[in-house]
Amino acid sequence: MPSLRPLLLWLPLAALLAGCSSGQGDDHDSGSAAGARGAVAVTTMVPKQQAFHDTVQAWGSAVSDPQRARMIDLGHGGQVQALMVSAGQRVRRGEPLLVIAPDPAARNAYRQALSARQLAQSELVRFQALARQRLATQSQLAAARKALADAEATLAAQRALGGGAAEETVTAPADGVVTSRNVGQGERFTANAALLSFTPDQALVAELGVQPPDGSKLHAGMAVRLRGAYGDAPTLAGTLTMIGASIDPQSHLLPARVSLPAQAGATLVAGTPLQATIETRDVTAWAVPRDAVLHDDHGDYLFQLDHGKAKRVDVTLRSPDGDPVGVLGSLDTKAPVIVQGVYELQDGDAVQESAR
Repeated sequence: MPSLRPLLLWLPLAALLAGCSSGQGDDHDSGSAAGARGAVAVTTMVPKQQAFHDTVQAWGSAVSDPQRARMIDLGHGGQVQALMVSAGQRVRRGEPLLVIAPDPAARNAYRQALSARQLAQSELVRFQALARQRLATQSQLAAARKALADAEATLAAQRALGGGAAEETVTAPADGVVTSRNVGQGERFTANAALLSFTPDQALVAELGVQPPDGSKLHAGMAVRLRGAYGDAPTLAGTLTMIGASIDPQSHLLPARVSLPAQAGATLVAGTPLQATIETRDVTAWAVPRDAVLHDDHGDYLFQLDHGKAKRVDVTLRSPDGDPVGVLGSLDTKAPVIVQGVYELQDGDAVQESAR
């Protein structure tokens, strides 16, 4: 019977050799996969410089222009009989706002003026008859005519004060918004008391705030694009009329005021939050696709293709609206900018440029 000792010695050696062979195969496959993952497929474009509008961002709200908003009042006292509007309601020119019953004193004064005019008319008729009979002098006739003229003027004044009507309807002086209501149903008020505050459509301005470092770039007369912060409100064109010289202690921003076009009242009311873009001046910057620019904790950046590898270049956005966008930075004019595939890259990664 053959000895088993040589066979028992051979089996462990064969197993060891097989394990080594298998390990070398795994290492080769792993290395091939790593090599495949290392080259990221990208597309590129050559950067070019062009002129962009430099902009400053601002935020705020639409408010009543203090120089054009108005209070609605009456030259006489009275009592509110009916209220047809509420604060914040939009109205058209001539639309009823409230109904007023004139003050009893005004009604009494009107009746007295009416009686005085009737008496003056009668006196003038009497003196004219006497003058024809040569029983009244010309001076007496002239005094009678003057008395009638004075009585008619007094009556006209009382009528203007509302004494001649049992009710008086106050209407909207223009298209606009009732910004506040200062009287209630049945309330009595005195002459010249503020009944309503009213903002015409053409009397809205934008009160904005800008970052203090941007204040030196701004001056009155610059074009501004505004839109409501919520919803799909249309963009409005305005003009910067004022930039503050001191920082607001509450917002920590520089105040700015922008005039709004007349049609702003069709889409905005006082208090509407706004976001704005102020166009400052033209700036020459690198034009790159928006998707090529990334952002992290260190700021904005992009990648350029540098000898088969991705090279990070920090940039500053100078015209973030639209596509392409404008950037400033130390770009290599001979190195293309990586456009597609950037989200998979890190600085120094190997890349494989593909046809666009």
